[in-house]
Amino acid sequence: MTMTQAVLLGAVEGLTEYLPVSSTGHLLVAERLMGLEKESTSPTLDDKRSKTAADAYTICIQAGAILAVVWLYFGRIKQIGRGILGQDREGLVMMINVVAAFLPAAIVGLLFNNAIKTHLFGIWPVISAWFLGGLAILVVVHFNGGSGKSMRAGRTLDQLRIKMALIIGFVQCIAMWPGVSRSLVTIVGGILVGLSLPAAVEFSFLLGLLTLGAATGYDFLKHGQLMLQTFDGLSLLIGLLSAFLFAVFSIKWMVGYLSRHSLAIFGYYRVLAAIAGAALLLT
Repeated sequence: MTMTQAVLLGAVEGLTEYLPVSSTGHLLVAERLMGLEKESTSPTLDDKRSKTAADAYTICIQAGAILAVVWLYFGRIKQIGRGILGQDREGLVMMINVVAAFLPAAIVGLLFNNAIKTHLFGIWPVISAWFLGGLAILVVVHFNGGSGKSMRAGRTLDQLRIKMALIIGFVQCIAMWPGVSRSLVTIVGGILVGLSLPAAVEFSFLLGLLTLGAATGYDFLKHGQLMLQTFDGLSLLIGLLSAFLFAVFSIKWMVGYLSRHSLAIFGYYRVLAAIAGAALLLT
């Protein structure tokens, strides 16, 4: 992996991780375009090892995007920390809600991780998920009045209850299909249980800390040695830094944009990306 490829993969991860467009899907496409992953009807052992290492790399550089949320939402994270120490009741409730929303995906991920990577980590599954997810966004926006103003009405994050958090957690399991977008389903799940759009977005960020952190740690422990043998440590550090910087920019832009507009732009983007991707593959 060249330094330019590491920067670009980090940029793709950082820009797309918290937007409802699927970072995993974009990274799989980026790997394919850069030649880091080649599909074959009869892959050799080296092909399989290279694909495993590339997939592990794109998951591990999520740590940069995680740090971006820690940097930008340190006040809320500090409140949760005080809650764990018994010094802030709202912080404790928030921690319980985040853990409750995390558990369904953790259980499903441990049970079906290998099957998901074997059958769903491909270009066509990603394109299908982009298209269906885009339609889902447009449907949600339509039934919420078609404007961002109606979606900004609803419960605040402090009004979230454990039953609502569990529902968001079960909805998050859908995002194990690459291309669906963890951010998309958790934001939509939050809106469906009654959260305002800003509250749903913030909860999606906080839930991502735990979900992405667990996924990153698990993959590093399982495939870290192979990844570092295939791609050197400097490439990993550059990818992490790039992901951090672009995630900070992406989060700030998204929060500002959604304070004035609806999610519709992401729905149109996903549908167009799916059509363009399918056209490229077919031609």
